[in-house]
Amino acid sequence: MKALKIIFLTLIALSPLSIISAEYTVKMLNNGKEGLMVFEPSVLSIQQGDTVLFEATDVSHNSASIPGMIPQGAMPWTGAMNQDIKVTFDKEGVYVYQCTPHSMMAMVGVIKVGAPNNLEIIKGKAEDQKKVFVMNKERLTNYLLEI
Repeated sequence: MKALKIIFLTLIALSPLSIISAEYTVKMLNNGKEGLMVFEPSVLSIQQGDTVLFEATDVSHNSASIPGMIPQGAMPWTGAMNQDIKVTFDKEGVYVYQCTPHSMMAMVGVIKVGAPNNLEIIKGKAEDQKKVFVMNKERLTNYLLEI
């Protein structure tokens, strides 16, 4: 019996940490600490297997991954307007997402999952993404500097 207990405890200790996943909340806001049309927090570092709840705190927002700005092989997402959405992040890397109707206002956010192994690719694509912003043009650049 004691041997089984030791084996069980050893297996738990050696199990991948993704079994013990965490859940985070990102609020979609009209006005936040960083100004108008923001996600809060805007930059988040999590581990592989963790889940993020994008909470529709204010109306007229959604959360959607930006094509080409998530790790290769990662699942994209598009939340419905005014609806919460939960996304589990299974691939390491940097993810950039937006509120679709407010993308021109640079309502974007960044999530780093584990190692930021695609950060340079994301930085390059961020320059193209910034061309659609009519305000807060440096917001995405500043967020990526936090990674």
